[in-house]
Amino acid sequence: METLYRENVKIVSHYLYSLCGDEELVKDLTQETFLRAYESLERFDGSCKISTWLCQIAKHLLYQHWAKAGRQVPTEQEELTQITSAMEKDNPENSVITRIELIDCLKELQKLPEAMREVVYLRVMSDLSYREIGEIMGKSENWARVNFYRAKELLLKGCGRDE
Repeated sequence: METLYRENVKIVSHYLYSLCGDEELVKDLTQETFLRAYESLERFDGSCKISTWLCQIAKHLLYQHWAKAGRQVPTEQEELTQITSAMEKDNPENSVITRIELIDCLKELQKLPEAMREVVYLRVMSDLSYREIGEIMGKSENWARVNFYRAKELLLKGCGRDE
């Protein structure tokens, strides 16, 4: 079990963080994920990678947490604070412009269907491959690729960039 934990803890943590952005909650849910996995290891049928199975457990735990808490999804302002705190600029003017552009893009991101939004988070924030995203979401690699491309196109249009 220790090997399983060492090999997969980063994947599970990054995945949870990409969904909720709350470091303390991620720590708690990551531990709970491995506890649940240990308790139900005999039910793992090998039909997917173990990391995929663990991410599915983590996702269900997060959704259970949100349901108990009235599904308190992070607000745009909380997401913005998390992202911009990591990208402090020396030039205040550039920082303000970047912040405004980021707000616009986050608003557009929130308009995307949930599955498409999750693909974007997994690809951009967790740096997962399309194959891994497809496995986590129970879809094909091609489905993940197409959804990311479509989301990117919608975001570029909505953020005022027709590239």
